[in-house]
Amino acid sequence: MAFTDPFICDVSRRVWRAKYQYKDGDDIHDGTIDDTWRRVAGAAAAVEKDADSWSQAFYLALKNFRFLPGGRILAGAGTRRRVTLFNCFVMNAIEDSIDGIFDALKEGAITMQQGGGVGYDFSTLRPAGTYARAVGNIASGPVSFMRIWDKMCATILSTGARRGAMMASLRCDHPDIEQFIDAKRDKHELRHFNLSVLVSDAFMQAVHGDQHWPLVFPADGLEDDGEPAETIDTVWSGSDVPVACRVVKRVSARELWERLMRATYDFAEPGVLFVDRINAANPLWYRERITATNPCGEVPLPPYGACNLGSINLTRFVSDAFKESARIDTTGLIETTRTAIRFLDNVIDISGYPLDTQREQARSTRRIGLGITGLGDALAMLGLRYDSDPARELARQCMAVICHAAYRTSIELAQAKGSFPSLDTDAHLTGEFVRSLPDDIRAGIAGRGLRNSHLLAIAPTGSISLLANNVSGGVEPIYDLAFTRRMMEPDGEYSPQSVVDFAWRLWRAGQQRSEDAQYFVTARDIPPQDHLLMQAALQPHVDQAISKTINVGEQAPFSEFKQLYERAYRLGLKGCTTYRPNPVTGELLSPEQGNIHCCVIEREGD
Repeated sequence: MAFTDPFICDVSRRVWRAKYQYKDGDDIHDGTIDDTWRRVAGAAAAVEKDADSWSQAFYLALKNFRFLPGGRILAGAGTRRRVTLFNCFVMNAIEDSIDGIFDALKEGAITMQQGGGVGYDFSTLRPAGTYARAVGNIASGPVSFMRIWDKMCATILSTGARRGAMMASLRCDHPDIEQFIDAKRDKHELRHFNLSVLVSDAFMQAVHGDQHWPLVFPADGLEDDGEPAETIDTVWSGSDVPVACRVVKRVSARELWERLMRATYDFAEPGVLFVDRINAANPLWYRERITATNPCGEVPLPPYGACNLGSINLTRFVSDAFKESARIDTTGLIETTRTAIRFLDNVIDISGYPLDTQREQARSTRRIGLGITGLGDALAMLGLRYDSDPARELARQCMAVICHAAYRTSIELAQAKGSFPSLDTDAHLTGEFVRSLPDDIRAGIAGRGLRNSHLLAIAPTGSISLLANNVSGGVEPIYDLAFTRRMMEPDGEYSPQSVVDFAWRLWRAGQQRSEDAQYFVTARDIPPQDHLLMQAALQPHVDQAISKTINVGEQAPFSEFKQLYERAYRLGLKGCTTYRPNPVTGELLSPEQGNIHCCVIEREGD
């Protein structure tokens, strides 16, 4: 049978040619997207005993965009290129010395040069103004060194590297937290970084109680000035046990929170990571302490951890779209989930790694992150408004189906191929997330093991959703029905492209029912609280995290804006990211935009 071109819009074909078609100069290896699917499927199946059979199974999952592997996989699997197939990494704790800082910078440069984004916790660096007697100078603080990383990233991008996003996190009790919060008020500062504050439960309690909040740093990293010093024992970044930290100063917790909220309101950063919740819900709570995430925040990772991502395109599992009989094909969803889990597990073995330490970490935990995309479109096709209770319940059910199918598959893989090496079965079964799983899954882990420490994460899926005929990205609602968006060209410049939403195009091409138009609710139409509620509906079935942008209108009162973060904390979310149009970052997807916020989908490489 002749191959039928699955592209229904020119922009998707353009994305494929620019990002995922395998070619060396004028030598074209992938003549069609079908060739790309077969190349990637064959590469993933190469580690299987029955490689031909699994290559066909992987191909059928990839075909027509049912399963969308991360961008690095689509671009690199089955090629001769020296690139990693992992999207992003979290780097090691930065040693507080010139040698340690520049070793960390070098490792980040190597990782980005091979196509991986990076995340760092800068909390290990001494606060600005503290004296370093050994070298006789004054520390310049984390933010000053972040500027060096920013320049490095710009340089790597200028060489044609595929990805340049970075995440910087800082503890809410670091003495330089105020400078960190305000670091991006200048629209020219740290453009290649996303910033997130590590917010602890103790800090939130101090905010609610209107208490003073100590800003501290490990005492052994500060010079003794001979004066009596107050110390507090706390588990600091880079440490697994409590250490004595000197109180540098105290501030009003409520005023610090207000400062963070005002910065986020004014220029969309920093984001907030509820770090204690991240660690409490981590399936590997017994061997990891996490203080950083990948650049878009959906995968909290330990030092040298990596995220190996893929997404199930929910629009491909809607039967009888725009009809009263519209439904989700649950059987197909389970089958594709099972195939996708095996595919992503194999990627761990076929991928190259920029650093040996990254390979060791990936293979000891076999962490993967399967998520969803096309949710906004799928809901419209099912006759559900994104901002409704029925839509949230349907989304929750889909994520539960994927979660449970993923865990059951990982148990089967453990029996066939072995559990991940770092598994402590007894400890794993007592973890907060694992305790929430159905009894048969817990019994399976106890009796047969588990192939992957983590299985689920929901990424923003900017480029791969555009590749799949512009389905709505990740868990986001439909951005707009038709609009002009900026596309990054190979030379780093942007060009405007006309884009039509997948479900909207499908509806207009069929037998339209006027009442269906009400279901095409877009991001700007949805109250911020309903964005938040969708994230909360899905999080219980995601063992890592969710990349979700909560759109806020430019005229939204600051008092209401602050309540979003308070509610995110009360809802048990692991983090919160909002976007309000502002003079620093402008409008998402605006062709007039001059400075690109580093987490918008023009920069997202998934």
